[in-house]
Amino acid sequence: MGAYILRRLLLIIPTLFGIMVINFTLTQFVPGGPIEQIIARMEGGGDVFGAISGSASDFASEGATSTGQGSSEYAGARGLPPEFIEELEREFGFDKPPIERFFTMIWNYMRLDFGESYFRSIGVFELVAEKLPVSISLGLWSTVIAYLVSIPLGIRKAVRDGSTFDTWTSGAIIVAYAIPGFLFAILLLVLFAGGTYWQIFPLRGLTSDNWESLSLVGKILDYFWHIALPVFATTIASFATLTLLTKNSFLDEIKKQYVITARAKGVSERRVLYGHVFRNAMLIVIAGFPGLFVQVFFTGSLIIETIFSLDGLGRLGFEAAVARDYPVIFGTLFVFGLVGLLIGILSDLMYVLVDPRIDFEKREA
Repeated sequence: MGAYILRRLLLIIPTLFGIMVINFTLTQFVPGGPIEQIIARMEGGGDVFGAISGSASDFASEGATSTGQGSSEYAGARGLPPEFIEELEREFGFDKPPIERFFTMIWNYMRLDFGESYFRSIGVFELVAEKLPVSISLGLWSTVIAYLVSIPLGIRKAVRDGSTFDTWTSGAIIVAYAIPGFLFAILLLVLFAGGTYWQIFPLRGLTSDNWESLSLVGKILDYFWHIALPVFATTIASFATLTLLTKNSFLDEIKKQYVITARAKGVSERRVLYGHVFRNAMLIVIAGFPGLFVQVFFTGSLIIETIFSLDGLGRLGFEAAVARDYPVIFGTLFVFGLVGLLIGILSDLMYVLVDPRIDFEKREA
């Protein structure tokens, strides 16, 4: 198993390299870079999109404008001295060819130097480290709650397959799964965060303003008070999927010959379920814990963090993409990719932990 883990760890390097190559290449073709953002703000356009749309007709009729000192390729830059544009390019490193910039970035990443944000005057590493706990909290608690509810419910549905309980719970699960996460989050805000009805939970943030002055118990309660609605909104879709997965896994195992034999020998139903069926049926469910965490971490963080004003990694990546803050974009992308790959290895280890009969080294051989 050690050799398999070592191979998987070594594969992280080319995989991350490929991810960075693809995304770095794509950014070269995306309009509205950081220099355009600065020019748009200086021209009073707010952002590059407003500046580009406002000057599109001028550029269509006049083309690229040139001066005696050189030409500018940036929308809205015609009123700025070319020396100023060149200074901006040197400051951001855009005076170098893309290939040189890419390999410089990779070399810095190998030394854990993620650079500094273009617009926040803070190191990317410090910025990611500051936002990461919020996204991890959201993903971890959502996954834990989904498992604590879905596994017992799925087992109960499998035991009572075809009953009224099974029918009604299946209907509720399908409805929950059909509701988009962002819509459910807005509904929670309207109902329980003072939107229209009850002011039970806070509207935004992960802690209260007086959090530092609270006691240890008060800090814990305040934290769960703030995280309750975001976690509930994130859990709803994974809860439905996991419940049905648990039920189907148990139904498959219950119909197998070893279960029929155990019952014929007079083994109690509880011992059959939890002594024989549980371990085999839970293999795919328990081993999928890291994967579900990554799914929540990647797909749920952006929408939920934005709706509940949580200052996490998903929201940071979105704001960086809008502002074309390339060091933050690539830094968060690197972290997301690394976490996803490491969690993939952890998923394989979970399979072996649940069922020691699985040997990935023999399968690869």
